Amino acid sequence: MGWLSSALYGSVFKSHLFGNPTIVSCDLELNVFVLQNEEKLFQSSYPKPVHDILGKLSMMLVSGELHKKLRSVAVSFINVSKSRPDFLDYVDKMSVSLIDSWKAKRQVFFFKEAKELTFYLMLKNLVSIEPKDPLAAKVLGDFLTFMEGFVSLPLYIPGTAYSKAINARRRISSTLQDIIKRRENMVTGTHVRGDFLDEVLSNVCLNYEEKVSVLLDLLLAGYETTSGLMALVVYFLAQAPSSLQKLQDEHKALRKRKEDGEPLNWEDYKNMEFTSHVINEALRCGNLVKFVHRKALKDVKFKGPSNKQKSDPLWRWTSDLSRGRTRWKTREDDFPISCPYLEFKKGLLLDIEQIE
Repeated sequence: MGWLSSALYGSVFKSHLFGNPTIVSCDLELNVFVLQNEEKLFQSSYPKPVHDILGKLSMMLVSGELHKKLRSVAVSFINVSKSRPDFLDYVDKMSVSLIDSWKAKRQVFFFKEAKELTFYLMLKNLVSIEPKDPLAAKVLGDFLTFMEGFVSLPLYIPGTAYSKAINARRRISSTLQDIIKRRENMVTGTHVRGDFLDEVLSNVCLNYEEKVSVLLDLLLAGYETTSGLMALVVYFLAQAPSSLQKLQDEHKALRKRKEDGEPLNWEDYKNMEFTSHVINEALRCGNLVKFVHRKALKDVKFKGPSNKQKSDPLWRWTSDLSRGRTRWKTREDDFPISCPYLEFKKGLLLDIEQIE
């Protein structure tokens, strides 16, 4: 969509979106300039329909000191939890369990599996809800409805994706409120879970609505981007056998340095150099975040395209994209669709080669 508009109208052009005059930029230098001047020359500003779906306290929508407060709570927990041995061990066990469940299958709808895996991991890490808990399936169902209406025609008419999304958000918020109340009613100190909810409840700077909103934000951010990235990596690797082999070689070499049964730690993950290249390249090609909305706080003068920033990639797919033999195959007529949100035409159906 972006490249087509850019080809027709140039990299920067005027338009009219969501009922408002808008400048659309597909220009790297201008986009970097806008993001680098956040809260100085530009401010986050999304259309009213997005406000109605996300809620007025979403980190995507608020700005200034409130945004800093909510973001600091989220970032602080993420920085600590991502390297915790118990979190890494839980991710490893969940992933292995999922793959083991495929042993009797010849085909897997991978995108659906990736969505469920990432969502259940987020629920566990945020509010200590296990995947087998009936509440987990209920929240996931509401969340899928919420995501389907996230970018939709803003008609609040019963049956439309937009109205379903707003109602689904209300149900999710109500569920999170119940979870918070139950945790608050527990005896202090005897039911410490070490999850994000404990962190939120101990933060006296957040009011009740802010606690619910930041939980919903992290569910949205972790679920949508992580599952989409996983699907894109699997899609690209199915067409890049030599890259897959190099990825496997890196992981096997790292495994050989560990004792039998010894889990990977955060330093091991940081040392996966080629793995990080694959992730970054999938992000570049997949473009999970399609656009951001910003409004100018005052008239801004920006020089035309000059001194363009050059990308100096460490690695690219282009030299390796070719059909070859891998452990799984994608369908020829299946491919990612990026508008209005990431989806696969056939659900990323994989034909799996069984491994003894």
